[in-house]
Amino acid sequence: MVTPQSATTRPRPSRRTFLKWSAATGGAAALVSTAADLGMPGRATQAAAADGMPGVDATVWNACLANCQSRCPLRLQVKDGTVVRVLPDSTGSDEFGDFNIRACVRGRNQRERIYSPDRIKTPVRRTGPRGSGQWEAISWEEALDTIASQMRRVKETYGNEALWYHYGSGSTGGNITKRGTWPRLLNTYGGYLGQYGDYSTAQITAAFPYQYGGWMASNSLEDAQNSRLQVMFGNNPLETRMSGGGELAVVQKVRAEFGVRTIVIDPRYSETALAVADEWVPVRPGTDAALVAGMIHVMLAEDLHDQAFLDRYCVGFDEDTLPEGAPENSSYRSYIEGKGPDGVEKTPEWAAGITGVPAARIRQLARDIATAKPCAITQGWGSQRHANGENVARAVFTLAAATGNIGIPGGGNGAREGNYSIPVTSFPLFDGEAPPVSTQISCFNWIDAIDHGPEMTAVKDGVRGKDRLDVGIKLMIVNSSNTLINQHNDVHVTQETLRDDTKCEFIVVIDHQWTPSCDWGDIVLPATTNFEENDLIPGASCSDMGWSIIGDKAIEPLYESKTGYEMCTELARRLGIEEEFTQGRTQEEWRTWLFEQTRETVPDFPTEDELREMGVFRKKNPDGHVIGMKAFREDPEANPLATPSGKIEIFSQQLYEMSQEWVFEGDRAGDRLTALPEHLDTWEGALEARTSTFPLQCIAHHYKGRTHSSYANLPRNLEAHPQMLWINPQDAEARGVANGDTILVFNDRGTVRTQARVTPRIAPGVVSLPQGAWYTPDKDGVDVGGNVNTLMKYHPSPLAKGNPGHTALVDVRKA
Repeated sequence: MVTPQSATTRPRPSRRTFLKWSAATGGAAALVSTAADLGMPGRATQAAAADGMPGVDATVWNACLANCQSRCPLRLQVKDGTVVRVLPDSTGSDEFGDFNIRACVRGRNQRERIYSPDRIKTPVRRTGPRGSGQWEAISWEEALDTIASQMRRVKETYGNEALWYHYGSGSTGGNITKRGTWPRLLNTYGGYLGQYGDYSTAQITAAFPYQYGGWMASNSLEDAQNSRLQVMFGNNPLETRMSGGGELAVVQKVRAEFGVRTIVIDPRYSETALAVADEWVPVRPGTDAALVAGMIHVMLAEDLHDQAFLDRYCVGFDEDTLPEGAPENSSYRSYIEGKGPDGVEKTPEWAAGITGVPAARIRQLARDIATAKPCAITQGWGSQRHANGENVARAVFTLAAATGNIGIPGGGNGAREGNYSIPVTSFPLFDGEAPPVSTQISCFNWIDAIDHGPEMTAVKDGVRGKDRLDVGIKLMIVNSSNTLINQHNDVHVTQETLRDDTKCEFIVVIDHQWTPSCDWGDIVLPATTNFEENDLIPGASCSDMGWSIIGDKAIEPLYESKTGYEMCTELARRLGIEEEFTQGRTQEEWRTWLFEQTRETVPDFPTEDELREMGVFRKKNPDGHVIGMKAFREDPEANPLATPSGKIEIFSQQLYEMSQEWVFEGDRAGDRLTALPEHLDTWEGALEARTSTFPLQCIAHHYKGRTHSSYANLPRNLEAHPQMLWINPQDAEARGVANGDTILVFNDRGTVRTQARVTPRIAPGVVSLPQGAWYTPDKDGVDVGGNVNTLMKYHPSPLAKGNPGHTALVDVRKA
């Protein structure tokens, strides 16, 4: 079914303004491409391609590099300089460690992306107010001269910390084609304000150091064949890792061959729950820590926990393992038993009132998890993408500890699944031991650094490397990123901040599709796709198999597009740092260097010619299955963690001290840091939903038709996977909404017009609007593209200052 939102019919006001201007100045052909311009085959030619397309000039290996982390190999068939067909991987088998890495609907639709009418054809410069949609075409010489001049001006006026390389994941799968070129240029020029965390994992990334001493992946999903039970908190590999050779394949094959009982805990009955789970536990968003507390209460009451593991490997579960100086009754056990400061016993009944999971079911879950030896406990990244996500992540870690499943075959440490990858050398982002500027802020709170940078401090805003910022962000490089607008919470706050060009004075956007973020640049540069340049694709991974792919140029750059390396080399020449930036190498010579460096550490890694012939180089984990924290479990004294105690810190002395020092002001006054992984009721959470004008908790699941916002503009993807709001039949009936109805989803931040998917596959009181749809406001400001950030609040999480993209309250009515 083709919906009104498919790219062939959906309105895009900003793009219409753009095309109206371009027609007035020489036509759309001056700026964006059309399929006819590019010689894209028509339907008859496509049909011929489906039958084998005899007489193609070449078949070229490359890969789908959007950020789902699968990195699927592709074979592009080229005829007369045009990609006429995209084929999947033809190597490998259906055996563990040798999977045929089949691309999904996104990767297979690369031709529609290469030849999209949204391709940017020439550099452009804004001529009206920022965001007004008024542009003029300029030459590359003028564009690069202007950018170099602005970089020089900002550095001389404000210093290097006023320069910012924007977070984004549109090219994450590449190597030279990754973000490496622009950060290397900025580092060669003296550095720039750094960033930590990412939009996907900020809260769990921040939680790891305080409980485990650093990032600690769990066991591989292939290792689940050794489990008696597999429990997945918000983990949905069948949609987020859709590659036929990726985790989707592993999870399905383990299920088919070993029949491991699986429980999925998620507000939504995901594809993973549908295909492999024996039990789905619908939990209210942001309440996983309460669910864990209720289960551990049962384990303690029935003596089902692993006390020996807790005594030897953990700090702070019990009073007698608390660090010196910790307050009395501040252990996790005291918290569970109601002896802590809140005085509330965390019974299953208490947890049921918060989570929506019945108390009897919580008891049974606790018994099932505690008595299944071993039990593979993992969490996806959806559970932690909340306003209390740091505590949610640590609570699942704690469940793994309480059951003694850490560091053993068939077990798990409560983190995301681990995997084996080939250590392919990365394109260097800087020369030397460290980048020249050490100051960092969270990748998510850049909007604050634009609006009031010098007011940002370490204890209030998480600034790292100094006590406070000296200057705000004055110049932004936005490369392969739609996060400037589309993927950042509260589109309207972002727009209002960016509109004032006395704050951030200059914005460069580099992309090959005209995304909603392009509308807010000062200069927009046309980039190549990865199929128009050469690269060595870094070590992708799936469970216990790693692989690498050669990225060969299939076609010449379309129109006036340039590679990132070419752009940066030209800028380096203008800034007087070309030799330092390039080290005398072309992009092709850098690729040869990457091969040489990789072969020094991976002796059986193929040469360029060998990899071109084979297309994909696979390598199975020589140690068998990935077992997270195996060495620590075997000998914690010889292999201590990087925590202060060397053990798993369920009570974190560091967090306790930070909770006394950190400052939360304004609308963030209710935020808290806690030494224990307590459940925290948050703004617009499950508790507030009971009394709010907007009573539905809105989450934003990843969607099969796109990776974040990549591929979101392709008509075939939109036709196969139209944007719809998932809503439970109870909630729909109360609002007079039927399946397929056009509806408005709204709160006091904005309104989205979309279609209703009425389904029992989502918990009552919860709705889900898939993230990544392109923001497309109509003349009244209603977003008809279905972008969930129209509704999301900009409010960084307490510890990570990360993206709380599943914390929002909304209501729904029939349009």
